[in-house]
Amino acid sequence: MKDYEEIVAFLDQWGCFQKAVFLLLCVSIIPNGFGAFNLVFLTDVPDHHCFIPDLNLSEEWRKSIIPKTELNRCSRYRLDVVQNLSDRGLIPGRDINLTDLEEERCVDGWSYSTDIYLSTVVTEFDLVCSDQWAQPFTTSVFFIGVLVGSFFSGQLSDRYGRKPILFATMAAQAIFTFAQVFSTSWTMFVILLFFNGLGQISNFVAALVLGAEVLTGNVRILYSSMGTCLGFSVGYILLPVVAYFLRDWKSLLMALSLPCLVYIPLWWLLPESPRWLLSRGRVKEAEAVIRKAARWNKVQTPTVIFETDSVNETKSDKKPSSVLDLFRNSSIRIITLFHSFAMTTGYFSLSFNSAQLHADPYMSCFIAAVVEIPAYVSSWIALRFLPRRLSVSGTLILGSLPLFILLLVPEDLFGVSLALEMVGKYAFTTGASLMFAYTTELYPTSLRNTATGTTTTVSRTGSCISPFLLSLGGYFSFLPYVTIGSLGAVTAFVALLLPETFKQPLPETLQQMPERQRYVNPPAKSAEKWLSRLEHQRNITHDKA
Repeated sequence: MKDYEEIVAFLDQWGCFQKAVFLLLCVSIIPNGFGAFNLVFLTDVPDHHCFIPDLNLSEEWRKSIIPKTELNRCSRYRLDVVQNLSDRGLIPGRDINLTDLEEERCVDGWSYSTDIYLSTVVTEFDLVCSDQWAQPFTTSVFFIGVLVGSFFSGQLSDRYGRKPILFATMAAQAIFTFAQVFSTSWTMFVILLFFNGLGQISNFVAALVLGAEVLTGNVRILYSSMGTCLGFSVGYILLPVVAYFLRDWKSLLMALSLPCLVYIPLWWLLPESPRWLLSRGRVKEAEAVIRKAARWNKVQTPTVIFETDSVNETKSDKKPSSVLDLFRNSSIRIITLFHSFAMTTGYFSLSFNSAQLHADPYMSCFIAAVVEIPAYVSSWIALRFLPRRLSVSGTLILGSLPLFILLLVPEDLFGVSLALEMVGKYAFTTGASLMFAYTTELYPTSLRNTATGTTTTVSRTGSCISPFLLSLGGYFSFLPYVTIGSLGAVTAFVALLLPETFKQPLPETLQQMPERQRYVNPPAKSAEKWLSRLEHQRNITHDKA
C-alpha cells in the first residue's frame, strides 16, 4: 500500500491550497489566546474597603473609620459609634484610642479602587471577604469546562469529523463568552463560563489535528509546532492590549466575542480531513477534497487517486475507536499522558506566577505572552531537525534546572531570579508545544483526535492544580519551584521510553502505531538472531563455491 503522503505528493507541500489552510486554521486559534487567560483581568481583585455612607462625619473620622490593619479588607469601626463621637467633636487618636473601638463587617457593601479597573467580576458580584473563595473557584470552573470539553470533543471529532467539531467549539466559545456579559448573578456567570470552557481548548485541538492531517511533510511540522502555537500567542499578546483600553469586564468580553463572527465564512473555505474521510470509507469525498486542492494549486490529478487496496487497508481500523484504546497493549499511552500532565503543570504554574512579576497586571500579562514567541520558534526548529525523544527530554531538563538554581540565588538579586524563571517558562512552553505535535504523530487517524483530546484532558488537570501548587509558597517560598522541577526531571528520563517518530509517516491504523523501541534484545532472541545470520552467511558461501 502506498503511504497517504506518497499518494498526494503531486499536490506539492506548499501550494495555494496548503497556504490557505495553514493561514485560516492559525487565525481560527487566535480566540483561544484571548480566552485562556482573560480571567487574569476578569477576576482580579482591586483595592477595596468597606463602603461608608454619606453621613455627616468630620474629615478626621471619615479617614479613620477603616482600621489601618484592615485596610482593603473586611471591617470598619461601628458606624453608629463613630457618628456619635464625630457629633461630639472628639478627635480620633487624640481624644479616642481607636484600638478600643468595636468593629463591624461591611454591612453596607464595599468601595473599590478604579485606578486599574473600572469593574471586574469581583466588584460586580462582591466576591470578597466571606465570598472570596468564589474568586479562585471561578477559575477552577473554567478549567473544569476545558477538561470536560477536551475529553469529549476528541471522541466526537473522531466519530463525526474534524471540521464540524472545530466550528461547533468555535461557536461555543463565541456564544457563551457573549452571553456572560448579561449575567445577573455570579452563579449565572459561572455556569456560562463552564460552557465557554467546553470550547476553549477543544477548538485548538480540532484545528491542530485537522491541519496535521491535511498538510504534509515539513509544512505539517511547521504548522503543528509553530503555526498553531503562534496563533495562540497572537491572541495571548493582544489580550492585555485590548484589556488596557477596555477597563470594565463587560466591554472586554464583548470585544473578545464579537470578532468571532468573521470566522463564519471559513466553513466554506476549510476542507474536511481527507485522512479522516478515508478512515470512514468516504472515498469520493476524500477525492473531492484532493481534486479541489489540485485546482487551487493548478496541478493535474491522476484519474484514480486512492486505489482500492489502499482504501481497504486504511479501513482496516474502521471500528470506531474509544478512549479505552489508548490504554490497551502499550505503555506508550500512559507515558504520553504523564508527559502532557508534567508539561502543562509547569507551563501554567509559571504562567500564572509570571503574571505577578510586575506591578501593572497588563504589563505582567504582556511579558508572559511575549516569552512564548521564541519558545514556539524553538519548538519548530527542534521538530524540524531533532529526534522527538531527545527534544522532549531536553526541554524538560532545561525547564527544571533553572528552578533548582533559584534556591541558590540571594533574594536581593531579583533580576537573576526573574531571568531563571523566564528560562524555565520558555522551556516548558517549548515542551508543551512539542507534545502537541508529538501526540499527533504517535496515534493513528482513527484515534488521533481522541488521543490528542484525552492527553489534553489529562494535561488540564495540571492547569487546575497550578494555583494550589503556587500557594505552597506560603509555607516555603521555593516549594513550588522544587515541586515543578522535580516533576520535570523525573519526566525527562521517562521520555526515553517513548517511540521515535522523527521523519516517519503518520500512522493510519492501530497496527501501524509505533511501539516502544528496545535498546537491548533479550539474550535468547539475540543469540537466535546471531545464529540465523551465521547460517545465512554459510549458505551464501556454499552457493558461491
